[in-house]
Amino acid sequence: MREILGRRRRLLPRRGDGGPELIGAALTFAAQWQWPVLPGVAADPQGRSRCGCPDPECTVPGAHPFDPGLLAATTDPRMVRWWWGNRPTAPIILATGGKAPCAVSLPALPAARALAVLDRRGVRLGPVVASPARWSVLVKPYSMEQLGELLYAQDFVPGSLRFHGEGGYLALPPSETAQGGLRWERAPLPGSASPWVPDVEAVVDAVVEALTRTGVSAPEL
Repeated sequence: MREILGRRRRLLPRRGDGGPELIGAALTFAAQWQWPVLPGVAADPQGRSRCGCPDPECTVPGAHPFDPGLLAATTDPRMVRWWWGNRPTAPIILATGGKAPCAVSLPALPAARALAVLDRRGVRLGPVVASPARWSVLVKPYSMEQLGELLYAQDFVPGSLRFHGEGGYLALPPSETAQGGLRWERAPLPGSASPWVPDVEAVVDAVVEALTRTGVSAPEL
């Protein structure tokens, strides 16, 4: 049992006193909103800019699942309490797709410009996760076929857009990663119900148009 749930505690060292905040958030996501979550691998305690996983060239340091793997994600509050009871500073990883939201992410500076344009246009957005490097707009679950058709219909799609769909994952606030802390740029409304999120079509169409209108160049993206 201990082996299945993650025996390599050295990957998620205890640091600080943020455990209650993290476990509280993880329980809200899992038990109240029915979003499957699991603890992620932490940053390397010997070098905060590096990941604690065995990959020396990890591209998402401190912000991905490792042990346990993504398939272990659950909405069971007992498991959530067990995990974060043993790993109180572990990043919270959302398994995207299924009944959980997916996400569209882009670099922070273009994202801030795009959201400003969307606000002026009255486009309704749901929660937005912000890290120092990237912002992620949560959207309704979508299929790969749906996404492929959507992208094919676009005249221009920035190469730096990332899509966290079925079988993917996303770190959620208030997690700390090797790249910095995560926060809600647009926080979910308080309450027990799962937050509303928009369709992926509305987000991609609006983001691409907003980026085009703001004149963000391809290198900046």
